[in-house]
Amino acid sequence: MKIMGWLWVSIGLLFLSAQAAFGGGVWLYEAGTPDMGTAQAGRAALANDASTASFNPAGMSRLDRSQLMLALVGLEVKAKFSSYESSKGGGDGGDAGGFVPIFGFHYVHKLNDDVSLGISTGSYFGLGLDYGANWAGRYFIQEAELITYSVNPGISYRISDMLSVGFGVSLVYGELDQKVALANLEPGADGQLSIEEDDTEFGFNLGVLVEPMERLRLGLTYRSEVEMEFKDSASLTNVGPGLQALLNSLGLTGSTVDLGLNIPQAIMASGVFELTDQWSILANVGWQDWSAFGQQTLTFRSNTATSLTQDHDYDDTWHFALGAQYRFDDPWLWSFGMAYDTSPMDRSTRTPDAPLDRQVRIGTGIQYDINADMTVGAAYEFIDAGAANMDLESEPLRGTLRGDYSTNEIHAFAVNFNYKF
Repeated sequence: MKIMGWLWVSIGLLFLSAQAAFGGGVWLYEAGTPDMGTAQAGRAALANDASTASFNPAGMSRLDRSQLMLALVGLEVKAKFSSYESSKGGGDGGDAGGFVPIFGFHYVHKLNDDVSLGISTGSYFGLGLDYGANWAGRYFIQEAELITYSVNPGISYRISDMLSVGFGVSLVYGELDQKVALANLEPGADGQLSIEEDDTEFGFNLGVLVEPMERLRLGLTYRSEVEMEFKDSASLTNVGPGLQALLNSLGLTGSTVDLGLNIPQAIMASGVFELTDQWSILANVGWQDWSAFGQQTLTFRSNTATSLTQDHDYDDTWHFALGAQYRFDDPWLWSFGMAYDTSPMDRSTRTPDAPLDRQVRIGTGIQYDINADMTVGAAYEFIDAGAANMDLESEPLRGTLRGDYSTNEIHAFAVNFNYKF
């Protein structure tokens, strides 16, 4: 019975652990847009360029004419685990991170002074970790990758000089690829269980932009939950006869696996206050529903359907940001800022597929107006993702894993180009 329980937990963990190390939770604030220079402070209230189509559709009504923005960001992820107790041996997994490029496209079309249409593409949620086949936590996870890409058309309407509203629909594509080692019942090499599948779902976003005075803007945005469902036949390799017989007895051989997980809903409130013609201050407060993401459902379908629901006991997260912009010369705008996101979990619930801790962001950037129609920019952001301590005591065949991350950080580099028609 212990072995059967361990097997169910091992299989369940593979599919119920679609988390990773980007952003607040796996939320990707970094879109290559100019607000990377303020660590995204003021994001929902800036409404200065075409990227507002993604971050607050209500801001499209503030733009004086149609605009197009192209953005490119590269994320260099560094995630090095350091174990101080591992009952199954193996190494620390080296650097489980890597380089991730993200491309963004944003366009706003002005129909008239009050109505604007927009469309944006990019990614705001994702992961990527690869520890290798023989590291100490291989029975928890070997490789975890969740890639998402969204297309978000929207519309805005200026109700009055003070108030604009916006609405958008999100088409979200997700691709899941995960691998975990299975300990065979006989001595020898490990087996492996993997899944590789994709899904496309819909969500929506809402925005409000209030301009109570000439130099003050307040923005509020809401992005809905997106329910993803990944379906695939579990792929098993190098499975010994004892483990294969157990899988057959449980009816799991040839089963279709359905994994349901939720991209969390999120709310952000932002403010921008122009102190002078040169200086502006910017701020955010945000909330993300990570407790819902922690509740995931797994179903095995063969001749019968067997469902397993697991609650990872995640906490909702809070986001705070503060930044400033300084126009030190007419064509030049310098931005800088800091942000803080709380952790969705603690050391007792944290696992190596999800080394999520509090995050601290420090960003800076520069924008240059080539002429009245064209602006180019660049930004850099450093993300300290915390030590992510973990303390895992599991079934005997999975082992104990205790440690933290000596390096858990992301370096983000961005360039962007905005054109006014």
